[in-house]
Parts: sequence; structure tokens; C-alpha cells
Amino acid sequence: MRNLWRQMISIFQKAARRSLVAVVVCFCMFAVSAQARAAGISAMRIGQGVGSVRIVFDADRKFDYKVFLLSEPRRLVVDVFNVPVSSKIEKTADKNNLVSKTRLGNTGVNGKRIVFDLQKPAIVKKAFMLAPQSNFGWRFVVDVAIASEREFASKIGNKYALSNDNSFAGSYSSSSASTKTSSKAVANNRKKIVVLDPGHGGKDPGAIGYSGVYEKNITLAMAKELKIILEKEGYKVHLTRSTDIFIPLRDRVKIARKYNADLFMSIHADSAVNRSATGLSVYTLSETASDKEAAALAERENKADVVAGLNLLEHSKEVSDILINLAQRETMNRSSEFASFMVQEMRKSVKLRDNTHRFAGFAVLKAPDVPSVLLELGYLSNRTEERLLKQKDYRRKLAVSASKAVEKYFDNMQHASVF
Repeated sequence: MRNLWRQMISIFQKAARRSLVAVVVCFCMFAVSAQARAAGISAMRIGQGVGSVRIVFDADRKFDYKVFLLSEPRRLVVDVFNVPVSSKIEKTADKNNLVSKTRLGNTGVNGKRIVFDLQKPAIVKKAFMLAPQSNFGWRFVVDVAIASEREFASKIGNKYALSNDNSFAGSYSSSSASTKTSSKAVANNRKKIVVLDPGHGGKDPGAIGYSGVYEKNITLAMAKELKIILEKEGYKVHLTRSTDIFIPLRDRVKIARKYNADLFMSIHADSAVNRSATGLSVYTLSETASDKEAAALAERENKADVVAGLNLLEHSKEVSDILINLAQRETMNRSSEFASFMVQEMRKSVKLRDNTHRFAGFAVLKAPDVPSVLLELGYLSNRTEERLLKQKDYRRKLAVSASKAVEKYFDNMQHASVF
């Protein structure tokens, strides 16, 4: 009887060991399979041609893509969908005469965005997939040619994107009713939320104009004009202030996040010792200012909290943490993208500063998850621009251009999630 029990126990033990081995083997196979499947786009290389470059992505599968150009600064944007992308491609620095820098971010739920900073104006000639052959797996190829400024300007934006069928994807137009609806709608039928921030207020007048007008009054009037237009277009709009009150800079950031803003726009008007200085400019956040003047402006605006005895530098842990979080590339890329659309639209109706899209460390732009820009409407220190900014018709012209930029930005976001 004892021998029988020993035999039975031995049989069970062997069966258990076999089952355990089988489970471990299956798990390992699944893990290896999952790891292999997660490879996606593993490498990138840039080849130099005569007046052109060829960008090749190595991948383990076919995927959807969209390729388009952005300006201010010049960028080539490659969106890929439902495929992982190795962070190694950011470090790719093949010597060429066109691409100066590469960065990686996200777009939509299942998309990755690869942004190439361009040293010269260019156009996208081709974008296509190559099926596996010989020792190569799937390859995604983008051919880019150096072009004139005029050619580059004529191909900017999502309207001229190249997608999977290698044809121009710009079949939608501003006159299309379906497009106008889709640009304002988002996932789950939620309206896009825009937060407008009229600069300064209360005990902080901001810049004081040629004739004594206060910046805080101009920015509030402009924000109210823009709010009316955007609401008519179907957006949900909030103001950080609707009256003449003082709001600390970090609280303005909190307001944008409180409302789950899809876009944040801080509105200002500048002043300069040189009273001949004129022109509108658009700023996005950067730890490194684009020039000394941009750095000085950011320093002046960031001192607004000191006016009310709230020295931002003495309460900087939260702001410092936010600045670190702003390394989130998606937010910064989208901010720059919106700034590009803003420059495009404003150029059609008002005078712009040289190098219109600028970069500086504005505290009010430091929401880590909300695309944000700071719009400088012009110079109150200039007699002509002060007179214009005091006119409702002129502010409305600015507001209309800004609303078109908002429309283009959300159109681009909407179509980015389709391809």
C-alpha cells in the first residue's frame, strides 16, 4: 500500500513539474513575443543627396503615417500611428545640410510625432512604405528637397500632408460644413476648451502707453472680443479674469488646468524705450530665450507677482516642478504648432515683428499639460500702435485672425487622430 502511495505521489510530482515547466515556457514565449512585437520603429537614418535628403525608418511592420510642414520655425513633422518608436531616433545626428535636430513626442491616443528642425526651406517630395526584402524589414521613406521660401510657404500645414495613399490629404476646406463641425468637436462629443488670459490687472497696470493707456485694459478688451468670436464658432471659452483684478501668475496656470483647457492663450501688449518699435509677436515656452530682448520681456512679465508682494522666486518649488514637467515634448510641440498657425493668420492682417515666433521662460506658460502661447499685440509705447489697439475695430480684426489660428490648430489635431 505504501509503495502504491509513493508511486502516486511520484506521478503527481512529475505532472506538476511538467505543468510548471509548460507554464514557464509559455510565459517566456509570450514575453519574448510581446517584446518583439513592441519593437516597432527601431532605427532611423538620414541620407544626403544633391539638394535633398532621404529619411529612412526601419520597422517591423506596416503602419499609418502623415507627413507635413510647419513654419516659425521651419519643421518637418512625421506622425506615425499604432506603432512604437524607439527613443534612440532622437539621438540620430547623421550629417546633412537640411535637418539640424530631431525630437520625439506623442500625438493623439495611438500616435507618435517625430519633429525635424529644418535649417532651410524645403518641401516633401514623397513618403512611402517599402515591404520587406532581402535582409531588410519594413522601411518607411520620406524624401525632402530644399526649396525656395515661396515653395515652402505654399506647402505649410496639415492641408498639404502626405498620408498612406501618397496623395495630398488636403481635401477638406474652410467652406466645408463637416470640417467646421469636426474641428470644434472632440472625442466623447466634448467641446474644445480655450482659456484666455488677459495680462496684468488690478494693482498691476502692465505697460503704460504713449498717451497713458494701461496694458491691463487693452488685454481685457481684446480677450472679451476674442471670447465672443470663439463662442460663436462653438468653443467653450473661459477668462482668467473678466474684471480689473490682480491674479498671480501661477494662479492663472492653475485656472487653465482647472478647466481642463485644450488651449491657453495669454494676451499682452509690449512697451519699449525705442518708441519706433512696432509689430505683433507670439511667444512659446523655452528654458532658453530666443534672444536677449525675449529674455528681458519674460523677466518683466514674470515680475508681475512681485507687485502684489508675491515674489515668485520665493515660492518657486511648484513653478520649478512645473518647468521640469514641461520637458513633456508633446505640450511644447503643440504650443509651437499653434504659434505657427497664429503667425500665419496674423500676417494676413497686421504688422508683425521680425522673427515673430519667439521663445522665453514665461511663468504664465508653464502648465505642463496645456498647449500655451503668449500673444504680444503690439507696442503701446508707439503712438500709432497704441491708437490702433485702443480701437475696437482693430482689436476685432486681431481677434478674427486669432480665432482662425485656433480653428486651424484644432483642425490639425482632429485630422492627426484620423490617419
